[in-house]
Amino acid sequence: MSATLRFDNIGKVFPGVRALDGVSFDVNAGEVHGLMGENGAGKSTLLKILGGEYQPDSGRVLIDDKEVHFASAAASIAAGIAVIHQELQYVPDLTVSENLLLGALPNRLGWVDKRAAKAHVRERLAAMGVDLDPNAKLRKLSIAQRQMVEICKALLRNARVIALDEPTSSLSHRETEVLFKLVRDLQADNRALIYISHRMDEIYELCNACTIFRDGRKIASHLSLADVPRETLVQEMVGREISDIYNYRARPLGDVRFSVKNVEGDALSAPASFEVKRGEIVGFFGLVGAGRSELMHLVYGADKKKGGDIMLDGKPIKVRSTGEAIRHGIVLCPEDRKEEGIVAMATVAENINISCRRHYLRGGLFLDRKKEAQTAERFIQLLKIKTPSRKQRIRFLSGGNQQKAILSRWLAEPDLKVVILDEPTRGIDVGAKHEIYNVIYQLAERGCAIVMISSELPEVLGVSDRIVVMRQGRIAGELAREKASEQTVLSLALPQAETVAQAA
Repeated sequence: MSATLRFDNIGKVFPGVRALDGVSFDVNAGEVHGLMGENGAGKSTLLKILGGEYQPDSGRVLIDDKEVHFASAAASIAAGIAVIHQELQYVPDLTVSENLLLGALPNRLGWVDKRAAKAHVRERLAAMGVDLDPNAKLRKLSIAQRQMVEICKALLRNARVIALDEPTSSLSHRETEVLFKLVRDLQADNRALIYISHRMDEIYELCNACTIFRDGRKIASHLSLADVPRETLVQEMVGREISDIYNYRARPLGDVRFSVKNVEGDALSAPASFEVKRGEIVGFFGLVGAGRSELMHLVYGADKKKGGDIMLDGKPIKVRSTGEAIRHGIVLCPEDRKEEGIVAMATVAENINISCRRHYLRGGLFLDRKKEAQTAERFIQLLKIKTPSRKQRIRFLSGGNQQKAILSRWLAEPDLKVVILDEPTRGIDVGAKHEIYNVIYQLAERGCAIVMISSELPEVLGVSDRIVVMRQGRIAGELAREKASEQTVLSLALPQAETVAQAA
């Protein structure tokens, strides 16, 4: 019988939070069913129930009209379910082939047959059109490549029901095209697919049907998207109308605040130079592997630079560590919030105060807990972080709310001068994006120099005063806002051979 998935009146409660409240909808075989909603709406919680990580407090999950119970992730996998989470699940010190076959590695006489594993993985990856080295350790791969490993892991299991949570949030255009082809092939093979994304273009391009969540409830299900305007989906998600998500606000710019001259590093193919004025938002765009994050790690002191100078307000400064950068008023929100941003076992309040708490010492020895609590509560309210309390462990929050907590950490710094944001809205819903853009504008209006890295070209064009484009480890050029378009930016970002091929 064809695989059909049904959620019947699913409910899930955590301390202080009703994550899911009577959720019901069907996903049919041969269907790609979109799932949309704000961060914290309950989408990821539902997938964790499907994947056996959580058990529902009420309701039923049915496959082929038979009720199923998954006491563990292994039970879900054994039943033909594959869930690809937004926060990636991998073993960084194992290779691509070992990660892909984890739990099902071929063996000879009780020993792992690495040669057979690599040959099998190489063959399957080639069949899927995915370019990954089976011998590469996950730790050495980019976020985008790790994401592709997670996607391929599900496909290798030949799952009947596949759920993808923000699968393109870190992928390049080319990798996204490969993913879309894989999704369509799975649909043609009569699999049932759930596809979570905040990107409207993807939902309309891939999905047959769509269900909208808000505050743990199903707001609407659309069995066909052909006649549903985008504005309707946005309003159903956020409960209000958002006419212009970017809401760009022009502002007067001051003198050069942050200047980088001829910085060199292992990941760069040429010395890099750029500058940012007071109140200016400079967007950095480039394809995956262009060197944007690597350049920012060098100027922030996270990686050791081989040469070059950094100037702040016209004066040269030394940035040999992240601690020195922070003391100078330079902060960075990292792309990989799970590994580089949050302290997973700490509370929301502790994550917000982790940097600024040095200002709350009394007599240099005792923390002022009252001030820490006030700071946490202020930013929970300001950025609308969805959490039952400031004492909730941050790992229980949605990815978007974790991102808001990281942003709060730096907003709590009393003397911010330079703010570097690396993919600040990755995997974040349209309503939260709108709020984060407003915070960015407020920081710029305070005179901060803002650097924003984004792989979403419309976002770069919508928010930036000026755009710097990187290609193959070097700065390829820059464009003023009024002269920037998708075509002009992409012509700088694409390798020359690819640009010529597209023009032809």
